Amino acid sequence: MRRLALLTLLAATVACDKKSDPAPAGGDVPAASAAAPTEPPASAEPPPPPPPKGPGRPLNVLMITIDSLRADMPWLGYERDIAPHLTKLAKESTVYERSYSPSSYTAQTVAAWLSGQYASTLYRAGWFFAAYSKANTFFPTVLQEKGIRTIGWQGHMYFARGKGLDQGFDVWQLAPGIRFDPNTDNEITSEKMTKLGIELLGNPENTGKQFFAWAHYMDPHDQYNKHATSPDFGNKNRDRYDNEVHHTDFWINELFEFCRKQPWWKDTAVIITGDHGEAFGEHSMWKHAFEIWEVLIRVPLIIKAPGAEPRRISERRSTIDLAPTIMELMGQEPLEQFQGKSLVKEVYGAEPPGNREPIVAELAEDSHNPPRRAVVQGDYKLIVWGKGWKYLLFNLKNDPEEKEELSKKEPEKLEEMKKVLDDAFAKLPFREPYGGMKLKGGGTAKGLVGPIKKPEPKP
Repeated sequence: MRRLALLTLLAATVACDKKSDPAPAGGDVPAASAAAPTEPPASAEPPPPPPPKGPGRPLNVLMITIDSLRADMPWLGYERDIAPHLTKLAKESTVYERSYSPSSYTAQTVAAWLSGQYASTLYRAGWFFAAYSKANTFFPTVLQEKGIRTIGWQGHMYFARGKGLDQGFDVWQLAPGIRFDPNTDNEITSEKMTKLGIELLGNPENTGKQFFAWAHYMDPHDQYNKHATSPDFGNKNRDRYDNEVHHTDFWINELFEFCRKQPWWKDTAVIITGDHGEAFGEHSMWKHAFEIWEVLIRVPLIIKAPGAEPRRISERRSTIDLAPTIMELMGQEPLEQFQGKSLVKEVYGAEPPGNREPIVAELAEDSHNPPRRAVVQGDYKLIVWGKGWKYLLFNLKNDPEEKEELSKKEPEKLEEMKKVLDDAFAKLPFREPYGGMKLKGGGTAKGLVGPIKKPEPKP
């Protein structure tokens, strides 16, 4: 009887509960999930954080440039292991797979790096080994004025004082014991350059505060000398060149081995690039300068920055972007004169904004270089000789070696690319060279001799 009474009481209680919680109109009973929100499954992962926009602090910058360094390096598919240490560094860095130099000649490229401007827009003498007036503003001068240490050491006598490339540098030294030859580079300097770099970067006066350091290694430049410590690839020019690149790679790594042990290394970004490429018979050319074929203006570009994840960027870029990139890495505002754009955000993971188009390259006319201009946009490249007496059109997608000239086959594309070229160079404030020498294009440089006075700042 007692059990029957308890069961009766329980049944009555359940019935009462159902009456006190009526169903909604329509008679459907809501699911449990509608009554109260459910928590996400324990296995769900939070969305990844957005990539950093930059290093988060001002960095030091160490820029290592290598003369005549072709774009076809091992990290971009070249079959010979000619740069094992730089190849390893590339795996830890941002690698630009299609990077262009502003020119095919050292004297014009290095000035573009230092100013963020194309050589034709700078105050310059018209000699082949151009000098640059102090009327130009090189970004190391701005860094120096802000109390940042600026250090440069170079492997060729062209960089000696008097050419203006040292303006803004607290320290400017050349590899010891080198001589000047206007036709070639007879010296072997990589070991000397590394030992000098260790001396300079080991001096607390240079690296005890924020610094910018730049070294230009020369050995891949002709003459191509064999080194017993590097693989013997053969005796042809390209074989001996590859041996020289391997030799330079070894000594650059020796410099890095020293740097990695320094307290400032964790706060230092590293940039590796070349001033121009090198021809080995392409277009019946040897060496560099005088023309702006792809093999002469395509160069490697590697940027390793603290906190940036390794990545590869296939979109086209130019080393005219180096000056604004270095300034941003160092926590500085860009200069109004810069004709390129900083790469910092994409180095730190931002989605690349497509190709920088058009890519611009040039040979500013001087005593030995005829005037050449080029633009690359989409699949096409247009080269103009002189002031327009000859145009060369190529489809780089179908013909990356520029073997088939298309101006007659594709006249509409030719006219389109002419406008691209004219518009691009119309934005650049061209300046005639000075010095009074006869120029290769048939003109004569202005007769002004000596440095041009720097313009007074606007009030």
